[in-house]
Amino acid sequence: MRLEKNHERCIGAGQCVLTEPRIFDQDDRGLVRVLIEQPQGADEAAAHKAVFICPARALSIAED
Repeated sequence: MRLEKNHERCIGAGQCVLTEPRIFDQDDRGLVRVLIEQPQGADEAAAHKAVFICPARALSIAED
């Protein structure tokens, strides 16, 4: 799996960072940054949760 972000959709709500700060961060404009693009193990479940709760649907998961 690979995490993808869409800065055009991101509204800077920060729910991804609150859900899993090891995987996500925000840049100076408040937009999502993906720190671990290919999470594995327990990080996969956290990534799925963050994608699900993103209010702007700015995150997605691509299966490799």
